[in-house]
Amino acid sequence: MMAERNDNDHEPTNRHGDSGPRFDVVVFGATSFVGRLVVDHLIARHGTDGEGVRWAVAARNADKLDALLAERHVDLPMIVADADDRDALDAMVAQTRVVISTVGPYALYGSKLVAAVAAAGVDYCDLTGEPQWVLAMIDAHQEQALETGARIVPSCGFDSIPSDLGVWFTQQEAHRRFGRYCDRIGMRVKGASGGVSGGTVASGMNAVEELAKDPSLRKVLGNPYALAPLGERRGVRQPNVLMPTPDKLSGAWVAPFIMAAVNSKVVHRTNALLGRPWGDDFRYDEAMMTGAGPVGLAKASAVTIGMAGLAGVSAIGPLRRQLQERVLPKPGTGPDEAAREAGFFNIRFYGQTDDGRTITTKVAGDRDPGYGSTAKILGETALAFLDPAAVNTADSAPRAGFLTPATAFGDALVERLSVHAGLTFTVLDEA
Repeated sequence: MMAERNDNDHEPTNRHGDSGPRFDVVVFGATSFVGRLVVDHLIARHGTDGEGVRWAVAARNADKLDALLAERHVDLPMIVADADDRDALDAMVAQTRVVISTVGPYALYGSKLVAAVAAAGVDYCDLTGEPQWVLAMIDAHQEQALETGARIVPSCGFDSIPSDLGVWFTQQEAHRRFGRYCDRIGMRVKGASGGVSGGTVASGMNAVEELAKDPSLRKVLGNPYALAPLGERRGVRQPNVLMPTPDKLSGAWVAPFIMAAVNSKVVHRTNALLGRPWGDDFRYDEAMMTGAGPVGLAKASAVTIGMAGLAGVSAIGPLRRQLQERVLPKPGTGPDEAAREAGFFNIRFYGQTDDGRTITTKVAGDRDPGYGSTAKILGETALAFLDPAAVNTADSAPRAGFLTPATAFGDALVERLSVHAGLTFTVLDEA
């Protein structure tokens, strides 16, 4: 069931002054760990008095919503709805222009909400790192979302906005400087500090469970083009760092990056949705930089062995459950404020054009990637939906359906994140 509590009984108007949905934004999953951080960001940005942006918090437990607001000494409209109750979700969605969802794993708890926003023509963003679920949602709801005008943008946290917008930014700068786009970009994580999100871990473990039940998902998870439009889900062989590798792009040793398989699919969907301006043979990969010389090799080897060991243990059901219960962070938990503020990420993009020119850019964040930075990124993405000017102005950019951060917003989101979310996008050098 769905219930709503709000002491403000007057009929609100939308940001243009005409009558419309009661809220601009609803944060669904507001009592989750990251949901709480998103709420804090929106309070800091827009307060709770309804001026400018009208927003509400939503979750399945009224008592937890009450506690959330009491802890922050604020009064916000509350909506009580369960992720498995389609009628309640339809009623919630009917009241807003934008839904933020932090309720994962999304393959378990996100499908009915996506169906609801697609049917209602409401904009939506989330934090999923589950490409198999995103693909299922695209195939099930893309046509309806196009008909209703819904803009559905998954993966709007550290997975996968720094990658997607980092490539977008690099390509725009390359074209401005060289008159052409890069046909090869390598993303390299130079440095990062912060805890792994318990929600991300839960999503990863659920993906392993799904794979055990349906081995055909291996083709989806292993295909960098899996999220491209139907008929475009294959292409040139992509580079893929699976072991310690001396990297020609960065000049350092590199190791596998755990989110590469997710982020790469988003980047290739961006290229496809834009009409492949970066070329049919555009190549992209991600890896972790571990340094030069024997020390760099040793670190790359350690990272690779650790990831292989985790993958091996996770593939065995009883061991996977022991990992979840005793070792890995739990959903709804996370680092304290001091640890979040001490975190950061520093990412490089090494671009090459087909005539041999190169460009290096940097995307950096001022909080830990999995929590502090992700919450700000997600909040600002949701607010971008409300700004008529915050759209990708490329003629080829789609205006509805399942979009990526870059195809939905382009430069407008780069600017918004730079001003309000602590991210920086910088050109380091060119040749």
